[in-house]
Amino acid sequence: MTETAIQQPLKAAIIPVTPLQQNCTLIWCTRTMRGAFIDAGGDIERLRAAIEKSGVTIEKLLVTHGHIDHCGITGVLARELGVPIEGPHEADRFWISRLDEDGKRWGIQGEVFEPTRWLNDGDTVTVGEVELDVIHCPGHTPGHVVFVHQPSRFAVVGDVIFQGSIGRTDFPMGNHAQLIASITEKLWPLGNDIMFVPGHGPNSTFGRERQTNSFVSDYNLMQ
Repeated sequence: MTETAIQQPLKAAIIPVTPLQQNCTLIWCTRTMRGAFIDAGGDIERLRAAIEKSGVTIEKLLVTHGHIDHCGITGVLARELGVPIEGPHEADRFWISRLDEDGKRWGIQGEVFEPTRWLNDGDTVTVGEVELDVIHCPGHTPGHVVFVHQPSRFAVVGDVIFQGSIGRTDFPMGNHAQLIASITEKLWPLGNDIMFVPGHGPNSTFGRERQTNSFVSDYNLMQ
């Protein structure tokens, strides 16, 4: 578990899970020590260890999108902890309904669940006293959402964008043009200084990706 340096009142730690090394993110409110996992995809014993190490009380589970590596054990963990599930957007019901089937295909534990609350663009979610904005960013999946804590200039973006790359759109219901629009029209306006945790790989900033990411850099999009 590697802790990411984020300004108060929010802290975050990244716990890679599943054979696909998906970045499950533990976020918590430093005033209340109440927190949430974003994208509890697998390796439940690692997540239990993260709770114990951090001293955080988990009050909910958040989900960016319905792919197995991002939410395979979300239902299992929610039941174990007795907490609600918030997200993703209901357009990802298709993917969540396949979790049992996809788990067998990928060799990852997967269980279908029903979120306590589906999320929409413009919603907010709370973790302790911290409030995060919800941005619907379809393209990788139709119901993908991103969580942003504006005061900390911090976002968890799932598989929308990575350091040097963007999410795949060759899966069912993927849409490349929609993904590019989500990034450039919904994420870039938030500011170049936003530091983000992607679904896989190292952190980056929107500004860095606008300069160097060959898929969505300002230069390449102008060509």
